[in-house]
This record gives sequence, C-alpha cells and structure tokens, in this order.
Amino acid sequence: MFHVFCPVQADEPVFQREVAITMDDLNMNANDCPLFSLSQRNQAILRALKKHNDLRAAIFVRGKLVDSEFGKETLKVWNDAGHMIGNHSYSHFCYSGTTFEKFSLDILANETIVKAYSNYRPIFRFPYLKEGETREKRDKLRKFFKNHNYRHGYVTIDASDWAIDDRLRKHLKLFPNSNLDIYKKFYLDHITKRAAYYEELARKVFGRPIKHTLLIHHSLLNALFLDDLLSELEKKGWKLINAEDAFKDPVFSIEPDIIPAGESIVWAKAKESGKFESILRYPAEDEVYEQPEMDKLGL
Repeated sequence: MFHVFCPVQADEPVFQREVAITMDDLNMNANDCPLFSLSQRNQAILRALKKHNDLRAAIFVRGKLVDSEFGKETLKVWNDAGHMIGNHSYSHFCYSGTTFEKFSLDILANETIVKAYSNYRPIFRFPYLKEGETREKRDKLRKFFKNHNYRHGYVTIDASDWAIDDRLRKHLKLFPNSNLDIYKKFYLDHITKRAAYYEELARKVFGRPIKHTLLIHHSLLNALFLDDLLSELEKKGWKLINAEDAFKDPVFSIEPDIIPAGESIVWAKAKESGKFESILRYPAEDEVYEQPEMDKLGL
C-alpha cells in the first residue's frame, strides 16, 4: 500500500529535498484583482521570492497576457531580477484537441515576445500539462522541439492553486474585508501534501531524490501567501533552489511513452512503469479533487 509519508529506516541515507518555484501565466491583462492592483500583485510575488535568499524562479509566459507595453515592462522586471523566462505558448490552447500545425505556430508566435529578454531560455511548458492525445501528435511536437532546440519545462509537483485562487477572488467580491486565514491554511496544507506525495513517488520511480519543480500561478493567491508558502516548505524540510539549477537534473530530458501524454513528469514515469495504478488519478490534479473539502470549509 502506498503511503504519503515514508519513514526513513535507520540504515537509509537522509536526502535533502530540493524544490524550485515555477510560475505560469504572468497575467498583466486581468481586470479582476481584488485587494491589489496588477502592479501591486506582481511586486508582492517578487518580494516574496527576494525575501527567501533572493530565490530565482522560472516564469512561463503566456504571450497573450503580456502583449502590451505594460505587460512587456512587467516581464522586464522579472528578467532584470534574474528569473528564468520560458515559453507557455501565446494563446494557451490545449494541445489535446488542437492540431499540431496550429499549436506549433502558437509556440513560435510567443517566442517572438519572450526571446527578447536576456534570461529567456528555450524551454516550453504545455498549457494544462497536456502533451497530446495521440502518439502521432505527441511525437510530431517532440520532433519540433528538437528542431527548434527546445527543452521541456516539466512540472514534478503538480497542484491546484488556481482553483483555490478562483474561490478566493469570488469570496472577496462578496466579502472584501473578510479574514483570509482559512484560505491560507488550506493552500499551505494543499501544496505541502502534494509536494510530499510527488517527492515520495519520485524516489520510488527514479530510485533517487530528484530536483523538483513546483507549479503555481501568478495570482492573487500567491501575492498574498507565497511568502508563507516558501516558509512552510522550508519548515517541512525542503531546500528552496533556483529554477535554472533544478532544470539541470537529468529527469527533465526524459520522454515518457504514455498516451494521452502529459501531467507531471513524475506522474508520467509512474504511469509508464505500470506499477502505481492504484495511486495515480487522472487528470493528476484538478479542482474536482479539492472541491469537497473546500465546500465543507465554506471556501
């Protein structure tokens, strides 16, 4: 039976758990941001990273959300702070259900925006972590990546912070002055539990500790609680590392042979092995899994 927390045996070496912050969707087009302006939200996130030993994240940019003078200036702030910039497509199409031709052109359209920055790297993260519902589409894009010198910006620790953020913003529209501690606690618990799950699964699948990449989003939730989250991860024994260092781990060059393709690289390799079916849900992370508890708590 699979257990989330794996006790260390007396003769088992103790490994330092390492995790980098990778953030999707630098959203500078949103007009629905309670409490903070867009600039204030962005600065709060950057301050939290700076506070924790000048931590360098990776920001995976959806071009449509920064395709303005303000958006590009905001992206420059991230670049100048030393954060890695990756490609998350221009339009955020889901590759499952979109043609290869349309999707690959959308990647190149976004490249014209992000490649202008000195900390841009040719690394791509799939919207929704979906890499194709057929082997033909999956392999066409893998060939495209090789031809354009792209690496895969895999997630190792997947989570549903976006769903919590959605609930939080809806709540603040109705109750703008309410205490948000219950949202913070749920968020911290959610992320640390998913981190523990994927960390143990990774050690079982790869036979070694890996450098992890946590997926979270550029959102009000993280403007409010990223500092708390980073502190909580450290308290739980995680070492915060720079994203550029995390992506040097050989795990990020693996191409799992599964269909439909996608999800966390840890999930995908576990799926490919055929050994963990009883503890692999699909989709790996989705609002549906957290919904009952959020409903119960009144979030």
